Amino acid sequence: MVRAFISVGSNIEPENNLRNAIVRLSSTVRIRAISTVYRTEPVGPPGQPSYYNCVLEIETDLAPRDLKFRLLRRIENELGRTRGLDKFAARTIDLDLILYDDLVMITEDLTLPDPDIPRRPFLAVPLQELAPGLVLPGSGMHISAVVSAQLRMDMMPLKNYTEHIRKELLHERKL
Repeated sequence: MVRAFISVGSNIEPENNLRNAIVRLSSTVRIRAISTVYRTEPVGPPGQPSYYNCVLEIETDLAPRDLKFRLLRRIENELGRTRGLDKFAARTIDLDLILYDDLVMITEDLTLPDPDIPRRPFLAVPLQELAPGLVLPGSGMHISAVVSAQLRMDMMPLKNYTEHIRKELLHERKL
């Protein structure tokens, strides 16, 4: 089994879609932890609704490409995600493999660790919460240093929603 981290985001019915994505994911992988869920402002042009974002720590025996393209993309499709020319378009769900053990991988359609971690607080902050001693593979950057260098003024922790999700999905279902 390999330790990996998945980012989860939604700005279309996020309360339902975040939960539904985590439930579907839990049928195939073991979810070890769910970070705090944050409400964040969208990246890209203004006018979109806010996002709910979190990171999951999982254990899986799936290879990175299978995890991303067979499992995560399938769940996105099941929850109505459409991909178009606008990469900043609103979405029902966005599932990204951001870290896969200590693997460094650069291909045309998959880069690990995710190169956006140092630029996106909604990835780095929850990742630090789940793995405070993490050193990003290939770069030697400590996640704590990455988080310290980022501005997080547009991130609001959703403590009640987070506790509800954790209680329902981690404690009651024994994921």
